[in-house]
Amino acid sequence: MNREKGPSRRRTSKENQNANKFGNKHKRPEATQEQQKPFFKRGKDFKKSVSVKEKLGKEAEHPQVLRLNQYIARSGICSRREADKLIVAGRVKVNGKVVTELGLKVKRNDLVQVDEQRILPEPFVYILLNKPKNCITTTKDPRGRRTIMDLIRGACEQRVYPVGRLDRNTTGLLLLTNDGDLAKKLAHPSHRVSKVYEVTLDKPLAPEHLEAIKKGVRLEEGVAEVDDIALIKPHVVGLALHIGWNRVVRRLFEQLGYEVKHLDRTLYAGLSKKDLPRGKWRFLTKEEVIQLKYMMKG
Repeated sequence: MNREKGPSRRRTSKENQNANKFGNKHKRPEATQEQQKPFFKRGKDFKKSVSVKEKLGKEAEHPQVLRLNQYIARSGICSRREADKLIVAGRVKVNGKVVTELGLKVKRNDLVQVDEQRILPEPFVYILLNKPKNCITTTKDPRGRRTIMDLIRGACEQRVYPVGRLDRNTTGLLLLTNDGDLAKKLAHPSHRVSKVYEVTLDKPLAPEHLEAIKKGVRLEEGVAEVDDIALIKPHVVGLALHIGWNRVVRRLFEQLGYEVKHLDRTLYAGLSKKDLPRGKWRFLTKEEVIQLKYMMKG
């Protein structure tokens, strides 16, 4: 989108500092070791020994013997907790027999059925998408509008789902996966998954409103608390928070009399959109998956 050019203005030292803190699009200073950590883990050493990393990595290699709830979860139809409910309800068969025993172990070549339909465990897939504007966060839109699934078409054979959502005109990072357990943990408020946004407002943010946001702004659900906030430019704000209320960032600024002109999620659970152009996607690395799973164990 073309923007009208106004009179040039030199940044203050404070604005330069904040631009570096939340990510300058034109120049990326090398982050310190502390800055490279996700917001909600900073100040804590979350490195694990090689043996633990190897153990976590092996969990994704699909052993030949699995617990029944794990087998069901790895088919991509539900989480392990939801699989337990299916088992107790008598909706699961193993080799033709109804099974209601929790903790039962099955082999990968056993015949497992849920509601008379055979299921098979699939490898977990983790896709990081840099969502563009004018794109719906859903697997299918009855009105025929462009969805995130159109952007990752052909990426994998597995059926993946978005973790959380972004509004149609909100851009930035979105994770898609068939790992139901990890998705549920990432979306649960108790894990306090941090998200960082670059917020462009319709006018400069007043100092008193900056302080008000730091203290918390009351919305319908309660007080919206942020983890960090700083000015990048007079009308551009870097905002870190972990709450996942619907349209929380836009409503927070609307409550103070501002219109959000553009909202971009630049960090999600420690994952960055660096080197990921708008509208493009990539698979998470094995190390990124291990780190996510470890953080969700805490």
